[in-house]
Amino acid sequence: MSNLLNAERIGIAFGTRVLLDEVSLGLDRGDVIGVVGRNGDGKTTLLRILTGTLEPDSGRVTRAGATSIGYLHQTDDYAPTETVRSVIVDGADDHVWAADPTTRAIVRHLLGDVDLDATISTLSGGERRRTALVQLMLAGHDLLVLDEPTNHLDVEAVAWLAEHLRALQAGKTAMLVVSHDRWFLDAICTRIWEVHDGVVDGYDGGYAAYVLARAERGRQAVQVESRRANLLRKELAWLRRGAPARTSKPRFRTDAANALIENEPPPRDTVELSRLSSNRLGKDVFDLHRIRLSVGEGDQARDLIKELDWSIGPGMRIGLIGVNGAGKTTLLRLLAGDRRPDAGTIKRGRTISIGELSQNVAELDERDRVLDSVSQNTTQLASGKEVSATTLLEDFGFTGDRLTARIGDLSGGERRRLQFLRILLAEPNVLLLDEPTNDLDIDTLTVIEDYLDNWPGTLIVVSHDRYFLERVCDVTYALMGDGRCVLLPGGVDQYLEHRRAATTATPATSTEERKPVSSAAEDRRVKKDLARIEQRLQRIDTAIGKIHDQMAAAGTDYQRLTGLQQDLTELTTEKDDLEQSWLEAAERVI
Repeated sequence: MSNLLNAERIGIAFGTRVLLDEVSLGLDRGDVIGVVGRNGDGKTTLLRILTGTLEPDSGRVTRAGATSIGYLHQTDDYAPTETVRSVIVDGADDHVWAADPTTRAIVRHLLGDVDLDATISTLSGGERRRTALVQLMLAGHDLLVLDEPTNHLDVEAVAWLAEHLRALQAGKTAMLVVSHDRWFLDAICTRIWEVHDGVVDGYDGGYAAYVLARAERGRQAVQVESRRANLLRKELAWLRRGAPARTSKPRFRTDAANALIENEPPPRDTVELSRLSSNRLGKDVFDLHRIRLSVGEGDQARDLIKELDWSIGPGMRIGLIGVNGAGKTTLLRLLAGDRRPDAGTIKRGRTISIGELSQNVAELDERDRVLDSVSQNTTQLASGKEVSATTLLEDFGFTGDRLTARIGDLSGGERRRLQFLRILLAEPNVLLLDEPTNDLDIDTLTVIEDYLDNWPGTLIVVSHDRYFLERVCDVTYALMGDGRCVLLPGGVDQYLEHRRAATTATPATSTEERKPVSSAAEDRRVKKDLARIEQRLQRIDTAIGKIHDQMAAAGTDYQRLTGLQQDLTELTTEKDDLEQSWLEAAERVI
């Protein structure tokens, strides 16, 4: 297999902290490597060194001379006046870039809701991120370096991206992927690199195989890092007992795996948790009757939720999914009492105490220090064990000088951890979590999952991280985008199947209406129409160019300029109509 790059004994330190210490590794064509590790352990630093954007203090990196590398950073440097079209397809018209089926699929799945002629300055952070991802996907690089590519993608887009990257890997495209999305890593990776304590350990297989190998290493080390090893054994046991598609993988049919989890109980005692939750909450938590929630006004108004009847009882663990804009966050705000329904009633239990994890961390005072911001009390788990604030701080990665750091100096992941820790210490009996996995590393996620396993209360989670949803929730509901909130007995897989069926059904219906019987003669006619439209578009482009030249020469002749502007408007309108006709015809033959 052709080698793309090699790192030989590379090392780098920031101040007195060594991030990488004489690390040697290599990458071949077709390798898809997931890079994991705690926040701050050097994952992004490793990517920057391998791509040449950062020089190591020692050692060297060699790259094959003709290797093209595309790097998806966590931030971008686009000019505010650039348009989405100029960034992703170099300004090409729709009839030009959409002629390629692969390009059309990438743009439709990742930027289907974005106006390609919008300027970068008008986009949200998520839209900018997806624009950068599309630009990278369309560039045809030999090596893709992706730093958190699933950020701002819903579960449907993440599933499509995984399928697309597997197709690229089959074509020998290599990838380095940093992600906290464990389902995504397991779906695409052929190998895992774990960055920790200045070294990089390699594991064959995807994330599930990495969990097995790492848990076995912890077992052999006996007492070394016993807390982390216990968490990994619990996670492995859950993986082994999970969905048939996951447990049927050959790498789990090993004596080592079965021996390791032989005496490991289920992640949580559902019956005991339900009993404790009922004692804390009573019979009722939320009772929604004929709820309607709308956004927009006048002609732009649309129903996010309509005629919803939903009874949520004590101890229920609910995952909530749906496309971006379907109303998931709005529904959480309704349950929390931050939003009133447009119609219907909601009854809340008299004993509920809500802990709400929002997508921002504005409620934290940046002037406070970490230790001072946490009340020095304890919280009780379902087992009856009391956990102190100090223990929680340590488990959530706040030790040493991080305990006295100002909140304003913390990273996004550290703030997220602190936010969740403070909620746990408040001892709520209802948790509403909105995208709780944002900015968190995998080790921190396993700690959070462990605490949720022993937390007695009602849990409602909105997340695009399907691994986290399947791990901590017992049932999944979906906002379908048409006002319905439905139970999914088949979980996320059922939702994705429904979305795929809905996506393919609509084009098929419209195609049958335009073309009841497919025939070679009809195809030839459509192709002639395409050729005719393309010729006319070329002539219009030439005419538009000439008008621009004439307008520049007219100078201050306003009467002449008015006439030229009218001609330009007519040509532009005709061009837009022709491009739409071209796209409709192209769908019938491509």
